Amino acid sequence: NMPGIRTASTSYDLIVRATRTLFAEPKVVGNGLEEREGEKRMAGMASLRLSNSRLHFPLVAPAKLLDSTRKPCVLRGLHMRSRFPRIYALSSNDIKVGVNIEVDGAPWRVLEFLHVKPGKGAAFVRTKLRNYVTGNVAEKTFRAGSSISEANVAKETKQYTYKDGSQYVFMDLATYEETRLNEKDVGDKKKWLKEGMDCILVFWNGRVIDFDVPINVKLTVVDVDPGLRGDTAQGGSKPATLDTGAVVNVPLFVSVGEEILVDTRTGQYVSKA
Repeated sequence: NMPGIRTASTSYDLIVRATRTLFAEPKVVGNGLEEREGEKRMAGMASLRLSNSRLHFPLVAPAKLLDSTRKPCVLRGLHMRSRFPRIYALSSNDIKVGVNIEVDGAPWRVLEFLHVKPGKGAAFVRTKLRNYVTGNVAEKTFRAGSSISEANVAKETKQYTYKDGSQYVFMDLATYEETRLNEKDVGDKKKWLKEGMDCILVFWNGRVIDFDVPINVKLTVVDVDPGLRGDTAQGGSKPATLDTGAVVNVPLFVSVGEEILVDTRTGQYVSKA
């Protein structure tokens, strides 16, 4: 062999030696540790092309990784959100519909925007914003190119599980983390809440500031007036009480025990379920 040139056999020896070192497992002997010697059982074959020759050598994963009897570990109460608030700097030129920004220490969502470049004076951005916390809508103006902080707003799907006293309990089905909201936080949306319903919770800097129920919910009629005969042709309606306590107007043909779909945005009857 020419000096400085490594043969296929030499390369193979180096690969086998490195593979054994990489996957060697320590075992306890007395008070010390020593490496387990000997080759591992073959778990697969890989091919390596060296000097136009195909060599086969075993690639073995540690036994612990191949143990399929071990059960996965579920971490309960794991927080998916960061414990530290994210701080992103935006320019007013980055403003667009749907962007969340922080103004005067509060989170706002951009509803409308317009870049204005007057004939005289500096350019600016006129916006219409909605406050996540209060729900108020306001118009604000930003100088073009000015720096704005992005609001750390995140949305997560939680299932409403039950009511505990004056608190409404939502659970993350992946981590079993519970989030509790007071009646004041739930507000008028409680009349649409039903156990097992998936809701969207809105977090800002780690705390819940709002939540959304599904647009259409399926509820059961528990009480309804009989209505007047002959009103069906005119498309009359009558008030009905649902299993969540909500009262909506339904067509005259709807009776007790039937399930209906209700639009939670308007509180109006949609159709039979």
